[in-house]
Amino acid sequence: MQAFDAVVIGAGPAGLNAALVLGGARRRVLLLDGGPPRNAKATAAHGVFTRDGAPPVCLKTIGLEDLAPYPVSVLPGVAREARALPQGFAVRHDGGWVQARRLLFATGVRDILPNVPGLRERWGRTVHHCPYCDGWPNREAALGVLGSGQEGHHLALSVRAWSKRVTLLTDGPDELTEEQREDLARVGVPIFTGPILRFGGVDRVDVRFRRGGRLTLDAVFLNPTQQQNSTLPASLGCELNEKSRVVVNENGMTSVRGVWAAGDMTGAPQYVMSAAATGMIAAVSLNTTLIHEDVRKFGAAFHKSPGEETGEPPSGGEAS
Repeated sequence: MQAFDAVVIGAGPAGLNAALVLGGARRRVLLLDGGPPRNAKATAAHGVFTRDGAPPVCLKTIGLEDLAPYPVSVLPGVAREARALPQGFAVRHDGGWVQARRLLFATGVRDILPNVPGLRERWGRTVHHCPYCDGWPNREAALGVLGSGQEGHHLALSVRAWSKRVTLLTDGPDELTEEQREDLARVGVPIFTGPILRFGGVDRVDVRFRRGGRLTLDAVFLNPTQQQNSTLPASLGCELNEKSRVVVNENGMTSVRGVWAAGDMTGAPQYVMSAAATGMIAAVSLNTTLIHEDVRKFGAAFHKSPGEETGEPPSGGEAS
């Protein structure tokens, strides 16, 4: 098997930045690129330093190009299996098995969208997840928030910061407390509790209700349920929390020795810049453990000056 210092699984912002940092630290890295990023359907990514408004697919293309000077191999495909070895890990991908001293997962999460006909087709275009990413293009627009209870209340108040025309769509009983209803009333957010029949429209969202009636909006925001995009962290024994996020410490270390995780899969704030930052933190931590391991294994060699074993002068120098 080919051997690497680290295998980074996932090529979103977290995985790309982790591979960049590790490659820059002169580590031999394999980056497994599992395909388009989760936000590939979005037309633009906002809040991205120096790249505000760039399409997510373009950000990934630039990120991959940045790896070219470094000892980073990029292969398409996903990791199919991972096993712990006495000295590291074995990972099976679409091209076979490789060996790694360390693993860094950046496989992200998968959005589980509400079962509303027409919603999936508009995901990333007129139906959005994050107001910090898509609020500015929809400022002062007629916006809907699809949700109920605490999540619907919180997201509606958040979206209200971008537009005064916000409607909460609960698609059934609202599950709001009296205090939450008062909050929404104070800022002029009406509540529509009617079950939704379907979403239509092209450039706008035409909301049809099961009991009749319709509502036309410029865009809709929601907080979808999410699940891990990869089962491998769990199969290796990594601890998950009650929301199925991989539990990590402040350095991105999981509960399994030699395994790190970064990005959305850890419950980090789901922004491009946040994911990239966690990728760097995890990569620095991972590399630090490799440095100390190298010192323990090969430390004696570090104390020998060039030519000490052979008696020859260093290359380019002269014998005294």
